[in-house]
Amino acid sequence: MKIAVEGCIHGDLDKVYDTIKYIENTRNIKIDLLLCYGDFQAVRNGKDMDSLNVAPKYREMKSFWIYYSGQEVAPVPTIFIGGNNEASNYLWELYYVGWAAPNIYFLGYAVVVKFGNIRINGLSGIYNARNYCLGHHERPPYNDNTIRSVYHVREYNVHKLMHLEKLIDIFLSHDWPLSITDYGNWQQLVCCKKTFRR
Repeated sequence: MKIAVEGCIHGDLDKVYDTIKYIENTRNIKIDLLLCYGDFQAVRNGKDMDSLNVAPKYREMKSFWIYYSGQEVAPVPTIFIGGNNEASNYLWELYYVGWAAPNIYFLGYAVVVKFGNIRINGLSGIYNARNYCLGHHERPPYNDNTIRSVYHVREYNVHKLMHLEKLIDIFLSHDWPLSITDYGNWQQLVCCKKTFRR
């Protein structure tokens, strides 16, 4: 199975899918799955912009709405987690997982799914010590504080994942795990990463 992994898409699905098509054509391969680890920006309509924690001058519809409406269908199965620049009102509707659009699946706030024979686990959001031990109290319309705290990782979600008995194959997180740069080739990972964008 060939899996493509993409970081912060910020709603530019067309660019990502075009890049996948380019890679498939130039390398004569078929990508079976796209994994996205945060800042997907699943903005369906103008109302979702009110729940998007970005400066107003950066709020754009981008291309997710085309897939949400069914005008286009993602050419490759896509699984994503949330980051810190999301339409939090929509992702909250899919808290326990769900189809965000045809062929595009939100992994929820702390869930494991199986794709083929691969177990994929994800933890949406970013860490913030102030909100880590709290429950989710945020409700739309969000204010200046709750528009941020809604995407903060909660301790109970981490505990749910710690109780998994079966091993997972892939873990997705928007935050880098603590000390991850101590493993592998740090220079290649951080300083000199290659990109396949045209």
